[in-house]
Amino acid sequence: MDWEGRRVVIVGAARQGTALAAYLVAHGARVLLTDMRPAGQLRAAQQRLSGLPVEWQLAGHPLEILDEVDLLCLSGGVPNDIPLVAEAQKLGIQVSNDSQIFLELAPCPVIGITGSAGKTTTTTLVGRILKAMEGNRIRRAWVGGNIGNPLIGSGDEMQATDLAVIELSSFQLEWMTRSPHVAAVLNIAPNHLDRHHTMEKYVAAKLRILDYQAEEDIAVLNRDDEATWALSAHVKGTLWSFGRESLPLGELGSFVRGDGIWLRNETNEKTVFPLSLIELIGEHNLQNILAACAIAGAVGASDEAMRAGVRGFRGAPHRLEWVRKVNGADWVNDSIATAPQRTEAALRSFKRPIVLLLGGRDKGLPWESLAELAKHRVHHVVVFGEAAEMVSSVFQRKAPKLPVTIATNLAEAVADAAKAAKPGDVVLLSPGGTSFDEFVDFEERGGHFRYLVSQL
Repeated sequence: MDWEGRRVVIVGAARQGTALAAYLVAHGARVLLTDMRPAGQLRAAQQRLSGLPVEWQLAGHPLEILDEVDLLCLSGGVPNDIPLVAEAQKLGIQVSNDSQIFLELAPCPVIGITGSAGKTTTTTLVGRILKAMEGNRIRRAWVGGNIGNPLIGSGDEMQATDLAVIELSSFQLEWMTRSPHVAAVLNIAPNHLDRHHTMEKYVAAKLRILDYQAEEDIAVLNRDDEATWALSAHVKGTLWSFGRESLPLGELGSFVRGDGIWLRNETNEKTVFPLSLIELIGEHNLQNILAACAIAGAVGASDEAMRAGVRGFRGAPHRLEWVRKVNGADWVNDSIATAPQRTEAALRSFKRPIVLLLGGRDKGLPWESLAELAKHRVHHVVVFGEAAEMVSSVFQRKAPKLPVTIATNLAEAVADAAKAAKPGDVVLLSPGGTSFDEFVDFEERGGHFRYLVSQL
């Protein structure tokens, strides 16, 4: 698109919004950036854009800012049902976001990754594999998106011989009308129902990553996950898959055989590396590695590149991240777990007794299954934050013999967990709820947890 002179309103002044604003201004657009927060809470964002001709509308989104606007762009965390969006649709103003615009301008093939869990780990793994291909099959690998690095800011540096991998959330996908060249769906489970309201709408948002592909594109799906595999009916191009069991004859993808990870492409079937090379903890991370290998295999990565990507990788921050041993107990930061299902995956990753820290803000998801699992793997639960009383009541019904301590906030929860921990335990922050009752995001929550543990 020729942005010269076009009027664009961007809603949300976090990383996505400021990166998009900088890009559009550099290409001649007239940009207004609006945020519900007051100026005092946006000094860092305004500093990132200092010196650029960006208009600001703070502490609200008045409808008048849509006058003579060509495009409305929403940052990922902005609800889709705010009055500003309804008014834009009424006026016939197109709604988009930074990821859509990036896909429209990217000069190189783009790999898009979504799912209810494992997006960042898989995106990071694929990025590591692509980095190992630099100077051989590709000029440069780019990694970003919902992972925390909006790729819109790097679009002008990219060339046709590059490869980009972008993490996409359901929040971003629900507005997008462009699919990546390689689209991967890792898994689908109840999540973000406070935003999407129904599973049907949540799945529809995820499905958009496939909706706009063409025959020459590639889809990568999890054949071990029933809800994800059901999306295979929507695949328009070549289908690759990943899963534990061997592939049916004639299909492409990754699987486990014996003590190794295997890959079948269009020409052969071979072992890529032994399971002993993997340092990530948990069955769910084995699925993430299988996904990364299928995605990388689909774009022609060598065995050597896949081994280089997996070797030495112990996970992204805030994802089963070991923090410290205190009085014989290992403290682990899994702040990324913002849904009970993700906490269940974390519990299954350890065979030792667990002290579990749960809470934050509820997303309207069921907690009963987690409580049932906790009966067999946890010896003490500490609940904290906005959802504490609600989560405690679920555990009282489903796991009445499991001790539960109620804390006001994370600091109090860490202190209570330290009292309950015994030598040999895992003290696990895997909240099951979002961080927004106390923190800006899960990263700030995880960082504060690390600090609190360092002070024990």
